[in-house]
Amino acid sequence: MKSASATIFDEAYYQRFYFDKKTSVVDPEHIGRLGAFVCSYLQYLRVPVHRVLDMGCGIGLWREVVARHFPDASYQGVEFSGYLCDRYGWERGSVLDYQAASPFDLVICQGVLPYLSPPDLKQALRNLGRLSRGALYVEAVAREDYERDIIDDELTDPRMFRHRAELYRRGLAEGFTELGGGVWLSRQCDLPLFALECVGGP
Repeated sequence: MKSASATIFDEAYYQRFYFDKKTSVVDPEHIGRLGAFVCSYLQYLRVPVHRVLDMGCGIGLWREVVARHFPDASYQGVEFSGYLCDRYGWERGSVLDYQAASPFDLVICQGVLPYLSPPDLKQALRNLGRLSRGALYVEAVAREDYERDIIDDELTDPRMFRHRAELYRRGLAEGFTELGGGVWLSRQCDLPLFALECVGGP
């Protein structure tokens, strides 16, 4: 199977999953709590955050969160959806091959990776390693989440791939150390971590 085409991320898609309160999978209050956790943890670890990349930024809910916790940081929203780029002015790009002049201190990638085929997923995970010199936040539903029956099938897009969690972890481990909660620290970031702060040890 091929990765999801850009054509599916049209106005109807965002009306269904973002704008209609009856079918939306997006909760701004949830993003606020999540963002407070991610940003506060990075502040605790003393990860310097001056440049932020939101890869697959959607309607830009993370922008306000970043501004609240890192008011001096720049925010770069990148989107695969032409519809959203036209509506919000995001930069057009794909997690597969997006490049920047220099890596970012924090990269956010929420809800993007499950739309990729296994070969494309591996490429995207390597690219995230190149894009971040500090931290990465990743959110992606895995096959185990379906098997444990914690996914609402009526709200979840059936076009997403059900990759094993290990596939994500194995790809990210090349460039990052897993800290838990979806937070990863780049191996380029020279910060001391206690053994119990790292999933599986340092």
